[in-house]
Amino acid sequence: MKSRVVTIGESLVAFIPNAHTKLRYVQQFSKVVVGAESNVAVGLAKLGIESSWVSKVGNDEFGQFIIRELRAEGVDTSQVKLSEDNPTAIMFKQFSANLDSSVFYYRKGSAASTLTLADIDLGYLKQAKVLHLSGITPALSDSCKQTFIELIRFAKQEGILISFDPNIRRKLWSEEEAKKTLKPLLLTSDIALLGEDEGELLLGTSDAQQISKLLLASGVRAVGVKQGSRGSSVADASGFYQIAPYPVKVVDTIGAGDAFNAGFLTGFLEGKPIKECGLMGSLMGGLAVSSYGDTEGLPDRSTFDRLLAQKEEIHR
Repeated sequence: MKSRVVTIGESLVAFIPNAHTKLRYVQQFSKVVVGAESNVAVGLAKLGIESSWVSKVGNDEFGQFIIRELRAEGVDTSQVKLSEDNPTAIMFKQFSANLDSSVFYYRKGSAASTLTLADIDLGYLKQAKVLHLSGITPALSDSCKQTFIELIRFAKQEGILISFDPNIRRKLWSEEEAKKTLKPLLLTSDIALLGEDEGELLLGTSDAQQISKLLLASGVRAVGVKQGSRGSSVADASGFYQIAPYPVKVVDTIGAGDAFNAGFLTGFLEGKPIKECGLMGSLMGGLAVSSYGDTEGLPDRSTFDRLLAQKEEIHR
């Protein structure tokens, strides 16, 4: 039986400042790997789900750093292509005194922005049970947009389930262009994982129950709506459920949605009821925001199961 989740998209090297102030005053940084799709792959791997990340990086030190870090987390990076002509993207995080996060990207002309279908081994992709994509990829370039559309067409043809997170990045394109591109892709996905604000833009409503109703009516099998500090909502043919947030001290909110996706998909792949998928997503999202970096706070499976058992007890 197919069990692999293949994720495709751009990852960046992120520089994390050692001080909560404007970057102009920061003297030291640590570096980590970030990227919506690879974050999901890492979260899945930590929970024991076979996952891979397919992409393109520059044949430079930052590209080698990304590959090494993801491989160390148990993610299959065998399908990552190296570019001699384009660099690996980087970004900087900035933390204010009240812990709000800002990000500054340096990704124009990056290796991943040149990704085409020719860079992807479709025979390898056929092994996947789930293809996880985000709306960031089609925003990177025209070639990425075309590749994205072709990947969805291929997945449908091969019976590969499509997991889709719109992950709208307003710094990359306009809301109008995002809606035009992403709405039809969202409606054709099998698993839809989105935020309330993305529901407002793409579907005309920020109400989680209405978002779920519209998506299920279009043929989506499972829905997870991320609602920030209020938790999340999940739905499938069995019903609609509100999931309370996991109680943690928040230090960095970036990466929470990707962690939720990893927990939710793990439950889905293991055949858990939709409410438990939501609880699993909520727990992973909570653990992500309790540490700096996108995946550094995510647990291994034994720790996750222990915490999940406690969470389920609270919800009974």
